[in-house]
Amino acid sequence: MTTNEELFTRALGVIPGGVDSPVRAYGSVGGVPPFITSAKGAYVKDATGRTYVDLVCSWGPALLGHSHPAVIEAVQKAAAKGLSFGAPTEAEVELAELIRSRVSAAERVRFVSTGTEATMTAMRLARGATGRDLIVKFAGCYHGHSDALLAAAGSGVATGGLPGSAGVPTAVTAQTIVLPYHDEVALEECFATRGQEIAAVICEGAPANMGVVDPGSFNLAIRRVTEKYGALMILDEVLTGFRVSAGGMWGLRSASEGGWAPDLFAFGKVVGGGMPLAAVGGRADVMNLLAPLGPVYQAGTLSGNPLATAAGIATLKLANQGVYDHVDSAAQTVIDIVSSALVAEGVPFGIQRAGSLFSIAFGDEAAQAPLINYAQMQAQDTWRHPAFFHAFLDAGVSLPPSLFEAWFVSASHGEREFEAIAAAAPIAARAAARAVKPQ
Repeated sequence: MTTNEELFTRALGVIPGGVDSPVRAYGSVGGVPPFITSAKGAYVKDATGRTYVDLVCSWGPALLGHSHPAVIEAVQKAAAKGLSFGAPTEAEVELAELIRSRVSAAERVRFVSTGTEATMTAMRLARGATGRDLIVKFAGCYHGHSDALLAAAGSGVATGGLPGSAGVPTAVTAQTIVLPYHDEVALEECFATRGQEIAAVICEGAPANMGVVDPGSFNLAIRRVTEKYGALMILDEVLTGFRVSAGGMWGLRSASEGGWAPDLFAFGKVVGGGMPLAAVGGRADVMNLLAPLGPVYQAGTLSGNPLATAAGIATLKLANQGVYDHVDSAAQTVIDIVSSALVAEGVPFGIQRAGSLFSIAFGDEAAQAPLINYAQMQAQDTWRHPAFFHAFLDAGVSLPPSLFEAWFVSASHGEREFEAIAAAAPIAARAAARAVKPQ
């Protein structure tokens, strides 16, 4: 039997860092990552044949659970007809219609293959629509790895403690203004000074790459400021879209906040049902600036891939209100289990939650009130996480290896999985309690 250690050694010989996405390398927690061979429902299986209750869910896409029979069948049927055509298909139209039926503000939709492509395209559209160059983002928010958006980013950048990225020209980063999240005063002051130069503000539906942060009314504040100064609002729902509700974070919060809508959306993860697929959506007049109708160029040979669109259609059709209710309930159950264990061990912590997305924050500040920005997230007791993580993993529960990532549950998580998490949680809580702060 091949071990995870053997596979990681082989990988290190041919793949930089042994992984194709940095956080998978376990850099912040240490050890060797399990190499996954299969997944079903709420479980993943590694190369040694060991199974784990999965609280990563492929970083979000597995809303229904892994390998849902209807999704697998849809992909198999599509694959039997051909893997790629480089031509229009009815499936693209159907999936775009499904998106618009859930998110009415997405009047037009253009498919791409990754979330990075989606946010990059949205940014280019905003500049094309306004004739302005500057983009405003928020510290700790991650919008993919395009050059302009890596400044003060979350996700793997936060996990690795990186200031940004080598290889990004200073002239590019100079076009990005980074502000603290949840700071309406800083946002207003920025626009008062440079509003006529700002093409767009990009924000996550709910930040989930520095740990989860509830947006409160901050999205509404962004909408008001951008409208005032003629800039566009780009809502990055790559993580939250179609996961926290049928209409994503916008669908969950907009109606109670006066019915605001962004100009552009970026979708990913759930929209492709686990296949490489993402999308840009938004106002028809802005979206129609894309080639071939307009002067803003975007293209992709594999965009709207027939296997990916088949998976997306099947997933969205199955993701009814019952699924969202179950996922919300499952998230609360896991939160309650883990919270009880940490309280019993006297570990200071707080729960960070937005919709069904949640994360643990360690430390006295987090215990007093939810953390709301990147500086607070970075200041937490991160040193407790490696021991906490590995204790759960050793007990058969797979968490995100980074403290700065969201936990995910699926429609497949139920009593059996909760019992396994409940058995592991006291062990993990004791490990967190006994962790020693580095000198």
